[in-house]
Amino acid sequence: MTEIDKPRSNCGIVGVFNHPKAAILTYYALHSLQHRGQEATGITSFYYDEKKKKKRYAYNKGEGLVLEVFSNPDILTNVLKGDSAIGHNRYSTTGSSTRANIQPFTITYHGGILSLSHNGNLTNTMTLRNYLDSEGAIFQTTTDTEILLHLIARSKHTNQIEQIIEALRKAKGAYSLVILTEDSLIAARDPHGFRPLSIGRLKYDDTYAFIVASETCAFDIIGAEYIRSVNHNEVVVINKNTIETGQMEAYKIIEETPESRHCIFEYIYFSRPDSKIFNHNVDKVRRKLGKALAEESPVPSNEYERLTAFAVPDSGNTAALGFSKVNTDKGYPTDYDIGLIRSHYVGRTFISPGQDNREFKVKVKFNTVKGVLEGKRIVVIDDSIVRGTTSKSLISLIKEAKPKEINMRITSPPIKYPCHYGMDFPSKEELIANHHNSEEEIGQAIGVDNLKYLSIEKLIESVPKDKGVGYCTACFTGNYPVEIEKNHTKLSTEE
Repeated sequence: MTEIDKPRSNCGIVGVFNHPKAAILTYYALHSLQHRGQEATGITSFYYDEKKKKKRYAYNKGEGLVLEVFSNPDILTNVLKGDSAIGHNRYSTTGSSTRANIQPFTITYHGGILSLSHNGNLTNTMTLRNYLDSEGAIFQTTTDTEILLHLIARSKHTNQIEQIIEALRKAKGAYSLVILTEDSLIAARDPHGFRPLSIGRLKYDDTYAFIVASETCAFDIIGAEYIRSVNHNEVVVINKNTIETGQMEAYKIIEETPESRHCIFEYIYFSRPDSKIFNHNVDKVRRKLGKALAEESPVPSNEYERLTAFAVPDSGNTAALGFSKVNTDKGYPTDYDIGLIRSHYVGRTFISPGQDNREFKVKVKFNTVKGVLEGKRIVVIDDSIVRGTTSKSLISLIKEAKPKEINMRITSPPIKYPCHYGMDFPSKEELIANHHNSEEEIGQAIGVDNLKYLSIEKLIESVPKDKGVGYCTACFTGNYPVEIEKNHTKLSTEE
């Protein structure tokens, strides 16, 4: 399996409201968010049953990519009927890749029909599950997402919005949600706003459809316009009144809104460069990270021995552009070039017969442009080093092209701690930064002549600074903004 050593997000979410082809739009949006989850995908749509005179729901889920699970066009046109739908792309962790755990999850309860998709990770999972167990709740899945549905269904409130807010007040940790009810599309972000979530609008005929998605690349693929980000500590309701007036209802989850703690790694690696998250363009931030790298850790050169800088595609591309410009401006002539080619046609379950080793898997994923690298002093720009095993294999591949010198620059600080808020990092013991005492030692371990990381100070300087906005840097610093309950794991209810 060609699993490159990078952190993974647990999912991407989408909701579409008031469009006759809601499921089809959701399908396209999920395809654009495929990078946020490749293990499984699902869509649930709501439609009005003329015979029974009530709302009903239809769904389709499966393990695999969006194009694989929805390969039969009849599913989107005839099964997933209705003018509203939500979808989910999923990454699973060990033991969790079962059909029962594929979202969206849907319940029919005293408040009506409700379907939910979740991006993030609750940090008080066991406390809530133990409470619900004591109340007689029966769980059908091993995910933390189902806990939210049980909390909503057990609320004593009669108003669905109040039920949802009451449930969210009990949940701790990271959650960006899209929720579909019989008359509304609801978007919510936890009080610290770890994961991104945005609202868009699509004009058709003489009215509008609304879309909510993890990233704005989902809007671009269907021609929708970006309106705004869902604020942290906010529940936004889109309903018939929104269609008529353009006004959305907004509620706070808790009374006092704390400073946000946006996941800084969304900017560094995970979000697509053509997306806008947290109200800012990812590409511009990554370019700043590359510039900051050159300011802090330039690579010397002269007009007689120019440097060649290139990225590990694709997340490092714009950072490499920024690095090349500033390094040149500092008096060290640096050419930006394409030194690595990435194959985009490697399946998730690629098998390498007789070659069960990481070096071969890296060769399947990448190849060098030898004419660019041979005999050159090069600078390899990457976003992160996690375990270091893939970086070591990649450097071995680059050495086959016979460069004169290999410098490496990383657009983030060393990763030393696991994430408990929805990013799937390895355990602390597996992280290479915890096995070496310096950049020099890590550089020697992966085989480069010189290695420098971006400092945490320069990283913070480089990201947007809106009023009331802060960042989660726990994977670098170990400072977790929301308490992690004892014995908590990324999905602690999974077996």
